[in-house]
Amino acid sequence: MAKPKIGIYGLTGCGGDQLMILNLENELLDLLRNVEIVAFQEASSVQQDEEVDIAFVEGSVSTELDLERLKDVRKRSRMLIAIGDCAIGGCVQAMRNQEMTMKEKMEEVYGKGEEYFKVLEPYGLSKYVNVDLELQGCPIETTEIRQVFLSLLHGDTPEIKDYPVCVECKLNEYQCLLVDKGMPCLGPIIAAGCNARCPGLGIDCVGCRGPIMNETNAAEELHTLLEKGYDERYIENRLRFFGANFEGILKLSKMLREKTGGARGK
Repeated sequence: MAKPKIGIYGLTGCGGDQLMILNLENELLDLLRNVEIVAFQEASSVQQDEEVDIAFVEGSVSTELDLERLKDVRKRSRMLIAIGDCAIGGCVQAMRNQEMTMKEKMEEVYGKGEEYFKVLEPYGLSKYVNVDLELQGCPIETTEIRQVFLSLLHGDTPEIKDYPVCVECKLNEYQCLLVDKGMPCLGPIIAAGCNARCPGLGIDCVGCRGPIMNETNAAEELHTLLEKGYDERYIENRLRFFGANFEGILKLSKMLREKTGGARGK
């Protein structure tokens, strides 16, 4: 039987998710015995633009070139997997989405009033094409990408975490940083999968795994942190840092802007 063909591609992002795949190191050799990698942007300059069984794509769609490349990859792939928060929701690049137009951003940052760059407001892949699977993280975890490869090779559906970081804190018997210490921990609304790495070190969760899909109760997180004495704008910024394009956080930001007459500050 022919080996499944895999392509690993990058759009606008730091390349960290591709690096995590490379960090599988010796396991990559076993993987190569079972698949044919025809494109791997961060590992090789050789890029074969051919049809693939599975395309892994990282990075957000932030330029017209990104969008063109994404549509081409989607057309050539049987299955497309978004890897990392940039590819899922825009991540850090999207934290100021909706607060001003791209033209206004160009004027403020570059002093250019015209469309100097062919930029788009950063979004994840699913805004533009059908995505078959999303693997969260900034960056993704090597344990999860390994499991995804194994599951797909065996014809199984990979397990995607649909519960919060708090569950992993409880399983590890860590002290609750939000309740017990009043720290601005986002664990209640952030997808698990990191084994609560930061809370285990006494560091509150900043949300780098991204919000739990379709279950983000950002309003309750805001209420909880307000009770702890944190400022509205601080909480909003914290929520938007990795999750600005998620519906619950979008609604919350809109509500807060309306409450203050649109004057949100920086």
